[in-house]
Amino acid sequence: MLSSFSLISLVGVMLGVLVLVVVMAVYSGLERNVKERLLGFTPHVLINGLATAPGVPMTDWMEIAAKAKTWPHVQAATAYVSDNVIVDVASWQRPVLFRGIDASDPAQVEGIAKMLDLKEHPGSTADLGIDDRVVISSILAEQLQIGVGDRLRLYSTRNFEEVMRAYKVTENPPLREAFAAEWQAAATAFPRGWKSDGENFTLPLEVYRSSYATLDALRGEGIRELERELLASILVAMDSSEKDEARGVFRFDEQSKSTIDQAIADLNATDAEKMDGETLKGLKSVVLPKEAEVIGVYQASQMAVTPDLFVPLPLAQDLAGLGQAVQGIALRLDDPYQAEVFATEVRRAQGPEWSFVTWGQQARPFFTLIEQQRGMMYFILSFIVVISAFSMMAVMFTVTIQKRREIGVMMALGAAPSQIIRVFLYQGMILGALGGILGVGLGRLVIHFRGNIQMLLRGVGFDPFASSFTGFTILPAHQNPLEQLIFAFMAFVLCSMAALVPAFFAARSDAAKSLRNL
Repeated sequence: MLSSFSLISLVGVMLGVLVLVVVMAVYSGLERNVKERLLGFTPHVLINGLATAPGVPMTDWMEIAAKAKTWPHVQAATAYVSDNVIVDVASWQRPVLFRGIDASDPAQVEGIAKMLDLKEHPGSTADLGIDDRVVISSILAEQLQIGVGDRLRLYSTRNFEEVMRAYKVTENPPLREAFAAEWQAAATAFPRGWKSDGENFTLPLEVYRSSYATLDALRGEGIRELERELLASILVAMDSSEKDEARGVFRFDEQSKSTIDQAIADLNATDAEKMDGETLKGLKSVVLPKEAEVIGVYQASQMAVTPDLFVPLPLAQDLAGLGQAVQGIALRLDDPYQAEVFATEVRRAQGPEWSFVTWGQQARPFFTLIEQQRGMMYFILSFIVVISAFSMMAVMFTVTIQKRREIGVMMALGAAPSQIIRVFLYQGMILGALGGILGVGLGRLVIHFRGNIQMLLRGVGFDPFASSFTGFTILPAHQNPLEQLIFAFMAFVLCSMAALVPAFFAARSDAAKSLRNL
């Protein structure tokens, strides 16, 4: 009976340590694997514009990228574009997140190639080039029932904003009617203010300033594009004038005066219906979707947010409505885990002009979630070992009761209380040490054969770790020997403490009563 009790306690401790070892190794492996995936396409450090205006498109990004390549530890500096787009496949539409990939950067292409799902989609490739090709996530492929070789249409959300703005403008009356008072004041000021000055013409300083301010304000209102262009031509002609401070006038040449007079005449004679027709006709090129071919499918995970589409940089710029500009510059470092240190040093060296965001900051919500789950699992699973220790305490109490006669004999022969305590304490220590060692050993064995165990579970129709959710055919795992040693030591300490309590009561028992087994 005693051997059976001891064996049960030993198994309880062993299972508690085993569960801790396996679960924590899987969490560590998941975190490391996701980090490797993110680092394959995520910028190690992102320069996302001026610190005073982050998110503003960068038009001179090539010059900044060339400068960034000269900084220490920087291996590559490429364009960064990421935005939303609407995917249309066989009349199924859904908004998705896309990321632009610079095909000239081998590291980015290689990072996507490592994620490709070659088992389910054997024809997948990461060769995006500069054509309208895309690599999609396995989640999107499953939802839209598409794969390698299929084509999809991409509608830019920026285009929809432009379309809505254009339609809204067509509901307004012409400029000369919508802002009649302001327009009349500015338009009539020129004919009244023109004065001949030889081959040139002059305009009083007060008239110039008031008219310029009025026209510039009207250009920012919700007017038609043709009217905005005509106002711009007037302002450009006014900017080309020469100021004569002594006479208090601005001097215009014949061509500038003719440009202003003609633009004013055109604005006074605009036809709203004709302008609206041209506007709506021009929208045809805006609303037309981009057709792209799916050349690859990568294995995505619902445990981490990753782009649904990887597209070539030129296509990404078109979809984001950036033209030749970009949203930021992606820096790749020789050691991505030193990104925080690098960003701090660059801020100190380059000043506060630019805004730097590290990959750890971009993925902070995911890693925070993982850390919280790890802490929660530590807390919960540790109770298994604690419960095993209480079970061992109950076993030790049972042993002390069954061994009361032997304890009485030892005490009658002169055994000290400390000697009685050591007998039971050593038993608890031995069981704790064996349970910890066996738990760690079996845990490492389970981790090593986790793929076979998953296949066995799938064979009987039970798959708690579906690859469609986790993004991994075989659960990732990373074994930390120091962490596992701590688990074993924790089991040893708890079992030793559990044996100490009943041993203390056994040492305080009366020898005479123990001999009579009372």
